[in-house]
Amino acid sequence: MNLQRQILRRSFLQASGVALGHTALAHLMNQDAQASTRAFDASPLPDLPHFAARAKHVIFLCMAGGPSHLETFDFKPKLAEMDGQPMPESFTAGQPIAQLQGQQLKCLGPQFKFRRHGESGQEISDILPKLAEMADDLCIIRSMHTDQINHDPAHTVMNTGTSISGRPSMGAWINYGLGSETDNLPGFVVMTSKGGRNPQPIASRQWGSGFLPSRYQGVEFYSNGEPVHYVGNPAGVNRDQQRELIDSVNALNTLRNQQVRNPEIETRIAQYELAFRMQTSVPELLDFSDEPQHVLDLYGAQSPDGSFAANCLMARRMVERGVRFVHLYHRGWDHHGDLVPYMETCCRLCDGPSAALIQDLKQRDLLKDTLIIWGGEFGRTPMFQGKGQKPGRDHHIQGFSMWMAGGGVRGGTTYGTTDELGYAAEDNRVHVRDLHATMLHTLGIDHRKLAVKYQGLDFRLTGVEPARVLKEVLA
Repeated sequence: MNLQRQILRRSFLQASGVALGHTALAHLMNQDAQASTRAFDASPLPDLPHFAARAKHVIFLCMAGGPSHLETFDFKPKLAEMDGQPMPESFTAGQPIAQLQGQQLKCLGPQFKFRRHGESGQEISDILPKLAEMADDLCIIRSMHTDQINHDPAHTVMNTGTSISGRPSMGAWINYGLGSETDNLPGFVVMTSKGGRNPQPIASRQWGSGFLPSRYQGVEFYSNGEPVHYVGNPAGVNRDQQRELIDSVNALNTLRNQQVRNPEIETRIAQYELAFRMQTSVPELLDFSDEPQHVLDLYGAQSPDGSFAANCLMARRMVERGVRFVHLYHRGWDHHGDLVPYMETCCRLCDGPSAALIQDLKQRDLLKDTLIIWGGEFGRTPMFQGKGQKPGRDHHIQGFSMWMAGGGVRGGTTYGTTDELGYAAEDNRVHVRDLHATMLHTLGIDHRKLAVKYQGLDFRLTGVEPARVLKEVLA
């Protein structure tokens, strides 16, 4: 009898444990489903912005491949003095170096002259003459550092705040929180250009929505053929017929959604409607004929040809029309060798258009509402790389430079420093998550409060490690 009771008690506890586990799992899954539904429904979220916003839009100019801070915005006289000499081991011992492990490390001095510009006296390389003219509008951050030393994971950190793939990108987070200001274009648009050494591929997950509904992901605009795939009508189908088809599909989707309440069905309905409106708005966006010739000359672009210059002009036209986040990638900054000629190529392609974007937005009184961010996924080493070829620089995560302009940022400011050889960030160190926190702050978002519960955790763009807003650089 006692044995039977023990068996019954053991069976009951086992069954109860399994049942409780199933109940807990169902509860968590239901929370995630509700969070996803809220993520779709709340556009913008009802409690956002958290405070008065300084900016309404973001244009992120990504110099993919990692531009050298030592040839652009961070002049190091001591490095110039030590050119060709052994790199002191005190700087590099135990430090991650991508492709220079086990090699004799020699210093490589700056390859271009630097001068002071503007009333602020910002020190900028001669290879960026147009951006130098905008020195008093730039906030140069010289003390950036990041976590990942190879391109794809470093891009993932820059775009999502973590090296773990599958998380929402910063543009998706911002669209989720604030919504879009336009009904006729996506709230988050991505464009790419290339020119320089070894253009690295950029995976589309870098602008994905992760666990947020897919309506918040970036939409890539292409330079060849249709700018957005399948947005045009099929041959023989006119606009009225297309409207009738979309109405019929959406009616079916609505009937199904009344049964299952799936946020992805709601996304599909909304995206069909957006695509229909884009059939008119996208051709108008791509038509540069309404731009004065002096503006086309300012950018160095006459048509939307996929160049970085044309993409910068497109970015201005997009924020004019209410696009919330525009991400431009220029691929070609991976300068392991032949540093000088490839830096000249990349800067020739990107310097003038970047400066034109600032100037154009400023003339249209849009710069105060638009935050521009310029930089790569990491920097380059102070050490020489390359045997039997002209010198280059390796990947570097300990210290690099980026700049911001507009959107409530204080221009004419240099923030943070690296050590005397430009190896590691020293004063006012800025991690990528600090950059994200500051970007969100300019948009009126407290980065600690923009969170989504997923898999039982509260996820944020800035993660769980400490992140700070760079209030010193805000106007």
